[in-house]
Amino acid sequence: MGVFSFFRKIYDLDTLDTRFTISTSTPYKTVIDARNDAVASKERAAKWNSRARTSRWNTPEFYLYYLYLMFVIPYMFWVAYDASRPTDPKYRKYQYLLSDGWIPGRKIDASDAQYRTFRNNIPYMAALLVFHPLLRRLYNAIVYPIKTAGQSTRPTPEEADQRLNQRASYDFGFALIYLVALHGVSAFKILIILYLNYQVATALPRKYIPVATWVFNIGTLFANELCKGYKFGDIAVLIAGAPVKNNLLDSGPALVSWGRWLDGYGGIMGRWEILFNITVLRLISFNLDYYWSLDRRSYSPIEKQVDPASLSERDRVTIPAQAKDFSFRNYVAYTIYAPLYLTGPIITFNDFISQLRYKPASIETPRTIRYAVRFAFTLLAMEVILHYDYVQAISKASPAWGEYTAAQLSLLSYFNLHLIWLKLLLPWRLFRLWSLVDGVDPPENMIRCVSNNWSTLAFWRSWHRSFYRWSLRYIYVPLGGSSFRTARDAARSILTYVLVFTFVALWHDIQLRLLIWGWLVVFFMLPEMAAKFLFPKRKWESRPTAYRMLCCVGAVGNVLMMMMANLVGFAVGLDGLQRIIAGIFRDFSGFTFIVCACLALFVGVQVMFEIRETEARHGINLKC
Repeated sequence: MGVFSFFRKIYDLDTLDTRFTISTSTPYKTVIDARNDAVASKERAAKWNSRARTSRWNTPEFYLYYLYLMFVIPYMFWVAYDASRPTDPKYRKYQYLLSDGWIPGRKIDASDAQYRTFRNNIPYMAALLVFHPLLRRLYNAIVYPIKTAGQSTRPTPEEADQRLNQRASYDFGFALIYLVALHGVSAFKILIILYLNYQVATALPRKYIPVATWVFNIGTLFANELCKGYKFGDIAVLIAGAPVKNNLLDSGPALVSWGRWLDGYGGIMGRWEILFNITVLRLISFNLDYYWSLDRRSYSPIEKQVDPASLSERDRVTIPAQAKDFSFRNYVAYTIYAPLYLTGPIITFNDFISQLRYKPASIETPRTIRYAVRFAFTLLAMEVILHYDYVQAISKASPAWGEYTAAQLSLLSYFNLHLIWLKLLLPWRLFRLWSLVDGVDPPENMIRCVSNNWSTLAFWRSWHRSFYRWSLRYIYVPLGGSSFRTARDAARSILTYVLVFTFVALWHDIQLRLLIWGWLVVFFMLPEMAAKFLFPKRKWESRPTAYRMLCCVGAVGNVLMMMMANLVGFAVGLDGLQRIIAGIFRDFSGFTFIVCACLALFVGVQVMFEIRETEARHGINLKC
């Protein structure tokens, strides 16, 4: 394989996640078996080509788009760079937020605390990525070796159980050490929460499990926030009362001092409650998977007549784990699984146990290497942008947005969203890479670049995809999903979306701006839903070009609304957005720029449409 072919494969969807290139009901082993079947490959290609539309990449229409983009894309980068130059009069207002960079003559904008923490800890996380799987191999060889019964590549049920016990026992032990290293004495607080949640699932009568699970876990989210991680010093004050000055007989001060002394041993990450939200999702997953398993014991792989060693992803998620798998050891191994503990991606308990029992066929060394190279390129892109675009520092320095031109305001906001996307993408991919190296294949969280989304509904499917799939399984579907056949169904569906995004907003953080973000997302979904109802595709089959142009106009509006919602939720807040909009439209030049920006978005959306048509020609439908 040549260098060009290797780099092209790096950006294949199959490299990103095999779930994107096959049906969820298709075991990946069948894909591996069909690779060398030339006849089957030709039949699949003919089937795909018969369904797909003719490519537009080499049409005069798209040549015109290319010319436009050749000017627009460099201009976008130039405007953001021009606003970040040291010669700009406003530079001194945010200069103190910049750090020395590794590109000669440029400083780096590492003002975002989340990315700065990730960046500073990359060497340690990379060392852990290597050390943890190697330690597992040593553990497997010395502490818990498995003897195979024969030469068959398909493990027997007994061997599969041994593999699960081998991996789960290691994950359980490492989880305890990992918790103490990360959170110090606060590890005991986390274990208490885990134990209480386990009791909710296994000790309560079955009919109370769902309600009790949601009440307990949502209550935990609020309690963690309000009590600020349950400091031992604060607990001591609650028990013994506040220390009284000059009272030698008061035992309270000793207890308070001891509590505060314990708080000093908070580990590497003393504020454990900040990142515990992701663990809450796994707690809910365990409880509800256990709840559903009580009525579905008959849904075993054997009775469904499927190979348990080669399950499709859908089967791994929906077929309940065995009754003995819902043990406290496996529960802790799952909820505190080291590679995915801090940021995810999220994997269901059923899927996790299935992958412990049988190694997933989708984990192949060449693909994992390509995934690692792709991560390195993404990290390099982030670093280069932060050396030349200081939008985060500008936003944090309480800028007077009226001092910036309409183009600068718009493009600084645009790049701000990209940097938010990248700072989330990087840790998700690094920890998923660690999981792949360790032998567990969780879902990829980011499918599309943030600039490659035009639908509000589809954007939610591609952004934090594992959370989206979790929300579908544990909230959206149990609430009845959505239907717009009647006005009553439509009202119920909108209420379902509101409930889902209210939970999503509260899960991110208990802040008003995130609640506004969640409700804005639902509000901005309504025009798209209405457009699909008023302009159904079947009525435009004889006029496909007109329909494509009509959809593109609507998509431009969608993009603008999504940008506003995400700026409110994750960047400048509602007040900041209002100031930015006022700055853009303060004179006629702002209106002129918005018209040109909408034209650029129109061209970009046409390219997005064709990207999805190209995927369809290869039999891929990501629905986003």
